[in-house]
Amino acid sequence: MKALLMPDSSKIFTYAVDGLAYTVTVYEENGAFFADITVEEGAMDVNAVYFGDDDFSGSSETLSGPLNMNGTRLDGEKVQWDEATELSDPGLGPEGEDKETYLQTGDTMTVALDIESLDEIDVFGIRATSTTTDAGSIKGVSDDPEGPEEPEEPVYEKLFFGEVFSETGDPLGGTFILAEEPDPNPYSIPALPEGTEPTFDNYLSYFLSDDIGGDLSAVQSVVFYGSGEDGAQEELFRINAPDGGYQSPDELLAAYDDALDGAGDLSGMDLMAALSLDDQAGAVPEAEDDLDTDGIELV
Repeated sequence: MKALLMPDSSKIFTYAVDGLAYTVTVYEENGAFFADITVEEGAMDVNAVYFGDDDFSGSSETLSGPLNMNGTRLDGEKVQWDEATELSDPGLGPEGEDKETYLQTGDTMTVALDIESLDEIDVFGIRATSTTTDAGSIKGVSDDPEGPEEPEEPVYEKLFFGEVFSETGDPLGGTFILAEEPDPNPYSIPALPEGTEPTFDNYLSYFLSDDIGGDLSAVQSVVFYGSGEDGAQEELFRINAPDGGYQSPDELLAAYDDALDGAGDLSGMDLMAALSLDDQAGAVPEAEDDLDTDGIELV
C-alpha cells in the first residue's frame, strides 16, 4: 500500500456492477506515474491491470490463462490493450482476505505504471477474481476518465488590511481593497485590476504590489467582507496577526488556510456558514457612500 498524496495531474476511471464498484485514479507524482485502485463497494482480488489509449489499432497485449482480458469490448469495439501487468495469481490461498491484492470496501492499492505521459491511458481494465459479483470474477473496462474537481476558492467583496482598530475592533487605519471599482469612486478606494478573481491570494498579491505598496508586517488583522443573509455587506471573519505581525506572505496564507479549516483566530459570522452564502460570489461591492469612512485612513 502507498500513502495517498496530492497528485500533480490525474485521470479518474469508474466501474460499477451489481455487488462491486471501484475507482481508479491514474496520476503523475514527482515525475512518476501510479494507479490508485479503490473499492467503493464490495470486494475483489485484483490479479492484473490493463490499459491503453483510444487508438485500438495494432496488436493487443495480453496475459495467459485466467489473467486474460479476451473478449472485452467498448461501445461494441474490441479493446486493444497497450500494456498488461500481472499482480497476483487467482485465488486467495492461505492468506485469505489478508492477501495484498484482495481489496474490500474502502481499501486502496497503488500500482506503479511504466508510462511517460497520462495521455497513454484512455482506457483502463482490471482482471479480478474472488469478486462480490454474481459471476465471481470480472473483466472490468472503464473509459471516459474524469479529472478531479478542483475546490472553488472562496471570493470576497472587500478586504481590509488593518493596521489600527478601535477598542471595539472597528477599522481605523489601513487599506481597503474592493473586488470591483465602482463608478464613481470619489474616495479613490483601491480595487483589484479588472478581470481579477477576488480570491484571497489575489487580494494579497495586489496589496503587496507596487500599486499599493502594502507593509505586511504592519498588518494587525485582515478583515473579510461579503453579503449577509439580507444581502447587505458585512464582515464575514477576520484573521488576527501574531505578535510582531506577519513576516512573509506564506505565513499569512498559511493562517488563511487554517481559517478555512476552522482553526484560525476568527471573529464575526461563523466562517463556513458565511462562505456558503449563495450570493457571495456574484455580489457587487457597495458604493463608497455606503462605506463608513469616518476616521479611516484610506490608502
